[in-house]
Amino acid sequence: MSAETDTQAAEVANLSGITPMSLKKTLTEKLDAQYVTIEDISGGCGQAFEATIVSPLFVKKASLARHRLVNSTLKTEIAAIHAWTPKCFTPEEWERKRVQEGEGIPSGV
Repeated sequence: MSAETDTQAAEVANLSGITPMSLKKTLTEKLDAQYVTIEDISGGCGQAFEATIVSPLFVKKASLARHRLVNSTLKTEIAAIHAWTPKCFTPEEWERKRVQEGEGIPSGV
């Protein structure tokens, strides 16, 4: 379902009920995620999302297993959207990445 105007895009997003905030809430609660960012990369229609997820549940899991865990957690939501791109990190991996990039995990997130 594509939208031709911003108004139509907002209507599509509202109809699906899937928002970056709802995805973040589900991931935080069900995966014990310590840090989650969700970006709507669809231009506002709510049909394509990119995520960064930091969870201790990813420890000792290969990338494919992490993605399967996330995808099974969001099975219903993923079925209703066009594109989903998760990036999954353990807390230790995330901290190393942030340090290498000269950042830290934002406090309060």
